[in-house]
Amino acid sequence: MEKRRPALSEINVTPFVDVMLVLLIIFMVTAPLLQQGIDVNLPQAKGKEMSPAERVIITVKKDGKLYMDKSAVTLETLRSALSKIQNREVFLKADKDVPYGLVVAVMGELREIGIEKLGMVTEPQARIQ
Repeated sequence: MEKRRPALSEINVTPFVDVMLVLLIIFMVTAPLLQQGIDVNLPQAKGKEMSPAERVIITVKKDGKLYMDKSAVTLETLRSALSKIQNREVFLKADKDVPYGLVVAVMGELREIGIEKLGMVTEPQARIQ
């Protein structure tokens, strides 16, 4: 006659721990990548941080390229894209090495569209080391 073994009542958690550690590593690597936007060297200034309200961010990179949120635009397409926006805050992020004339041209375009409230994004002075 065959002897029957008693059922194994312990749960093997090793595969579960392995999967959790792999997921932890994946999330640790990808989380910083999700928070990055367009890389701009912002000037520093004093002031309060802006509220996280619904807003549009216009970015002017060092090479003069314009971005609306994260999509590339030109001064001509900026007008058509922003004409649809109503009651939203518009913020301008410009690299500190961008010629002043280009920043003024973008600001003039925004005023011509009818955007009265324009915020300038800067780097807080507390970060200067």
